[in-house]
Amino acid sequence: MNKEFDEGMKNVLKELLSTVVYVGVTLLLVFLFITFVMQRTEVSGTSMVPTLNDSDSLLIEKFTYRFGDVNRFDIIVFPYKYGNDEYFIKRVIGLPGETVNIDLEGNIFIDGVKLDEAYGAEIIQDPGVAYYGVTLGEDEYFVMGDNRNHSMDSRDPSVGNIKKKDILGHAFARVYPFDSFGSIK
Repeated sequence: MNKEFDEGMKNVLKELLSTVVYVGVTLLLVFLFITFVMQRTEVSGTSMVPTLNDSDSLLIEKFTYRFGDVNRFDIIVFPYKYGNDEYFIKRVIGLPGETVNIDLEGNIFIDGVKLDEAYGAEIIQDPGVAYYGVTLGEDEYFVMGDNRNHSMDSRDPSVGNIKKKDILGHAFARVYPFDSFGSIK
């Protein structure tokens, strides 16, 4: 009877250990996936209207920028340097080495050439620091919200230029609300 009990306990312990290892490996894979590949985030505020709305749920892809370039007009997520766990979602306007100017008529110029884009919801009323020209470093990006007059972005010194190392990822898909489900342009 002791032999049967010992065999039963061995089987229970073996099954318990197997389950613990399975759960541990699953949690490790989920952690690695969220840390290095993709995560969900939620839009808070109206700075990206009309492209993104308050409370939209997005998927952020983190892998591409580790090996590739950030492109003009990508929508990126980065931490606000003065906020506690506060993240911004903005559109890339200026790329490394470029000079960004915004004139009093609200036109954006990259290296003296007017930027052809239609993401802005309205004419820019406050060019901020870009009125004087902002020259980006070799790993810096100039970002703006699509709701240009209601966006705290690179025009504001508290946000400034965004370094590539600080970019968490690229917002590529909206998962909620369901009627707007799909890729983000």
